[in-house]
Amino acid sequence: MIAVERIGDDGYGDHAALLSLILRSFAYMDGVIEPPSSAHRLTVDSLAQKARDEIGYVALDEGVPVGCIYMRPEADCLYVGKLAVDPETQGRGIGRRLMDRAEALAAQLSLPALRLETRIELTGNHRRFGAWCFVATAEKSHPGYDRTTYIEMRKALR
Repeated sequence: MIAVERIGDDGYGDHAALLSLILRSFAYMDGVIEPPSSAHRLTVDSLAQKARDEIGYVALDEGVPVGCIYMRPEADCLYVGKLAVDPETQGRGIGRRLMDRAEALAAQLSLPALRLETRIELTGNHRRFGAWCFVATAEKSHPGYDRTTYIEMRKALR
């Protein structure tokens, strides 16, 4: 049975386990995306700070983290970042459950949309998010790049 809990001082706090989960989940991107994933810059301390600055949830399978999501309210949407599902547990609906949590939070905060960013090379992610009713709204570049490096996608909730 998968349980979903809040990440932070009043909830789940094993940031080392979350860092390991994120790095395993994002490992398939190594050598595929340019620039490299920002996940490589995360540390236990930076994840603890992220939990204080943002709203995070973890999916637990018998106490073991198998998925997580971090979100940040913006003026007109809820930004979804670092959605990660352990490669060993993908296909069990964990990502969908975490995204459902994001939708519920956006509704609670009276925000009309979700927003996320995905790398241009990760066409499988484009398809997954498209299946979850996200649509591409912009193509953007990381600083120092003269080509598109990521796509912004949004999902209207109302």
